[in-house]
Amino acid sequence: MNQPQIIVLKEGTDTSQGKGQLLSNINACLAVVDTIRTTLGPRGMDKLIVDSRGNVTISNDGATIMRLLDIVQPAAKALVDIARSQDAEVGDGTTSVVLLAGEMLKEVKGYIDEGVSPYVVIKGFRKACQLALNHIKELAVSVDKTDETKFRELLSKCAGTAMNSKLIYSQKEFFTKMVVDAVLHLDQEDLNERLIGIKKVPGGAMQDSLYVEGVAFKKTFSYAGFEQQPKTFKNPKILCLNVELELKAERDNAEVRVQAVQEYQAVVDAEWSIIFQKLEAIVNSGAKVVLSKLPIGDLATQYFADRDIFCAGRVTADDMDRVIQAVGGTVQSTCSDIDPAKHLGTCEIFEERQIGGERYNLFHGCPAAKTCTLILRGGAEQFIAEVERSLHDAIMVVRRTIKNRNVVAGGGSIEMALSRYLRDYARTIEGKQQLMVAAFAKALEIIPRQLCDNAGLDATEILTKLRQRHSAPTQKSSDGRNAACWYGVDVNDSQGVADMFVNFVWEPSVVKLNALSSATEAACLILSVDETVRNPQSEQAQGGPAMPRGAAARGMRARGRGMRG
Repeated sequence: MNQPQIIVLKEGTDTSQGKGQLLSNINACLAVVDTIRTTLGPRGMDKLIVDSRGNVTISNDGATIMRLLDIVQPAAKALVDIARSQDAEVGDGTTSVVLLAGEMLKEVKGYIDEGVSPYVVIKGFRKACQLALNHIKELAVSVDKTDETKFRELLSKCAGTAMNSKLIYSQKEFFTKMVVDAVLHLDQEDLNERLIGIKKVPGGAMQDSLYVEGVAFKKTFSYAGFEQQPKTFKNPKILCLNVELELKAERDNAEVRVQAVQEYQAVVDAEWSIIFQKLEAIVNSGAKVVLSKLPIGDLATQYFADRDIFCAGRVTADDMDRVIQAVGGTVQSTCSDIDPAKHLGTCEIFEERQIGGERYNLFHGCPAAKTCTLILRGGAEQFIAEVERSLHDAIMVVRRTIKNRNVVAGGGSIEMALSRYLRDYARTIEGKQQLMVAAFAKALEIIPRQLCDNAGLDATEILTKLRQRHSAPTQKSSDGRNAACWYGVDVNDSQGVADMFVNFVWEPSVVKLNALSSATEAACLILSVDETVRNPQSEQAQGGPAMPRGAAARGMRARGRGMRG
């Protein structure tokens, strides 16, 4: 006897499940990976992305590209998440983490198609990932921080490696010094990267970019009388306010009922008296530079100009915070009881300078300098935006290097070393787990293989040379490290293979640790999903079949009335 059909889900719900759904998710992820695989390495290509508003972005940064791609496949969105997390945690390796996750899925796609349980794959991947992470920690080279000269060279090499694949590669030495100076200028306890301000000024060449040990921000909106104010000070007292110094029309905020003209005049006189009391208190404090988050009106601007005081209103919160970090003092919410010793900051030189087509306020020689500013120049806005993203990656890499002090060689050398290590381990175990660990090991080779493809090299030949190098007997170099495990892809060498450690292609070990763990978790997450349930509301939100709305619905109702008529 046939069992009665039980309907649980709402009519119109789309359900896909089983092996077909799992393979569909894997194919979607591989399609996303194919989009960004050509951006990897020093010979990687850029992507030009145009959003729905017509805004153009040119970049080869993996996190930026993944964020701008309008991915609608639910499983493939996991790749966007790991690229964002890699960018937030480390700053570099965003393309590598997506490539690794996609290659892991590609290697086990055949096993899934043949009926191997996803749980077996997940178990093998997690075991292989843990072995790989432990091996990275064993191979990582720790650098002595006590020798400042050598430690600075290390930071420069790591920053240069992060810039190798970027648009600013041709000016790597110029920007490397700028990045290292900026990070070393921060408080070495927390290394808050938000205290490194980056300003963009179109025009000029890349070499015209400036590094300011202190704060620089664009000239704010100014009223009449601003041009009469002095624009340069030596050792000025700086007052930072969160006070509005402006006469306001209160027709919207207050109501005053008066019986005589004298009463109205008393109200006006009181308003003027209040603002003049504030201005006199500021002048009596001895401040020569007055900054405020709120507007400073024309009355106050002219008042300060007559007394040789510089003022700037509507300073953004980020710029104000960095000014406080640099010059000292505190932000005052009132003009009364200003203590010059506690509430005012200072710097050696304050100046307003023309940079390109913009006027900038610069604070030099700040005594409490825990912040700095990078002023970037370039020919086009898209170009400057890509320079900013490139410097962000380099800054994050230098920051992580200072915190961890462990480095590994780049150029695919660490991936080849891990691949060889996991292949050897796979031969010591039995069953299906051997196949899964071997698949994980083969997936790691996607990094050197893609580096070869992007550089126009013969990937098969280069990988064969690398396997031969990495399978050689262990050779210790003069500093005690394993010389055989650091051979990687050298796109500048005719042989295509070189010791990346000798060539100073260094990366923080935390980049590889985070990339491997994130890629493995993303692959396991996608493999663990065997059913997708899409409710009718989701289809409706995405423009799928749904009840008619708007003009279409009105048209149907109109036709209905016509038929009834």
